[in-house]
Amino acid sequence: MSNTSEIREHMEVIASCGKHVGEVDHVEGSSIKMTKNDPAAGGMHHFIPVEWVERVDAHVHLTKNSEEVFKNWKTSATVA
Repeated sequence: MSNTSEIREHMEVIASCGKHVGEVDHVEGSSIKMTKNDPAAGGMHHFIPVEWVERVDAHVHLTKNSEEVFKNWKTSATVA
């Protein structure tokens, strides 16, 4: 897992399969809150655990594929 301090607002979030799964709103505790305006979000904020982050460069790269992300992201900050 990368240092969460490297994660910035509006960074693209990319699943391990290479698919775009969202955009960072901000880091909230041990979760990344995704923007609700991204087409992948369906008008809702979603939260993913920072543990899913493989690395951060110009994008946030996840260890989960897009199917896993969409199936397991949460709509509240409680992502344990």
